[in-house]
Amino acid sequence: MKIVFFGTSSFAARVLRALIHHDHHIIAIITRPDRPKGRHLQLSPPPVKETAQQLKPSIPIFQPEKASAPEFTAEVQTWNADLFVVVSYGEIIKKNLLDMPKLGCINIHPSLLPKYRGADPIRPCIMAGEKETGVTIIEMSPQMDAGDIIAQKVIPLPHDITFGELENQLCELSGAMLCDVIEQFAKGTVKKTPQDHSLATFTKKLTPEDEQLDWKKSAEALHNQIRALSPAPGAWCTIQVDSSIKRLKIKKAALAAGSGAPGEILKLGKEGWIVACGQSALRLIEVQLEGKKTMTAEECARGMRVPKFII
Repeated sequence: MKIVFFGTSSFAARVLRALIHHDHHIIAIITRPDRPKGRHLQLSPPPVKETAQQLKPSIPIFQPEKASAPEFTAEVQTWNADLFVVVSYGEIIKKNLLDMPKLGCINIHPSLLPKYRGADPIRPCIMAGEKETGVTIIEMSPQMDAGDIIAQKVIPLPHDITFGELENQLCELSGAMLCDVIEQFAKGTVKKTPQDHSLATFTKKLTPEDEQLDWKKSAEALHNQIRALSPAPGAWCTIQVDSSIKRLKIKKAALAAGSGAPGEILKLGKEGWIVACGQSALRLIEVQLEGKKTMTAEECARGMRVPKFII
């Protein structure tokens, strides 16, 4: 079976790694163009390109500015592909491409569709305090994430798991599920189930404002926000240390007993920092003070006068 892989992100790169490991016949890889990155804006390849060049440099790589542009789609048409696999590509796949492969075009989505349609569904799922999540593989349609479900698996979402940890689990699950689905296509045993569009929910792109902690919110809401943004970009707040105002990123926290005015430090010591919230309290476990490396809250507090959170 001749497969064309569309993908760009590190998530897509790890799924591609699973396909290559299982020796599926990938005839081409389509990824986004190299972009300037870092302090010196050096041109850098996307993770999918790096992974492909490392593991199987014989696979042709294409980096069009617009995959749906007529001059590029004319090239893709000549490949006579059986299946397109799309994973976190970063561009909407237009109908002229969706209609090309003989067996269709499929997409991996790291949520339990129809919930959390849209880009980056993992973080909103954690922020909402969901108790379970999973991976859905769909047949792509012109409407975003609305195609028929081919495969779906549910996993529990522990109350203390971070975005980074959950993404790792979903990557592994996605690769295994995709290989199973490709085998079903090869055998002609694929079954499709329409989504219940009345149950659809949609994600929004996170903004810098979503990263700032508001101590007037409940401890549970803040805990979920911290988990969803860990390890990067990191949820943050501002504190006053002596006469200086600094930003404090909180990488890891836990729910704690206690009450007080929002932002009031209830304890500062070996147990970490216990901070009062709008409801209940949070124990800060791992933090990064502006200009410092990430460390435990206990290490950060050593030799420090009791700081004050800016509300």
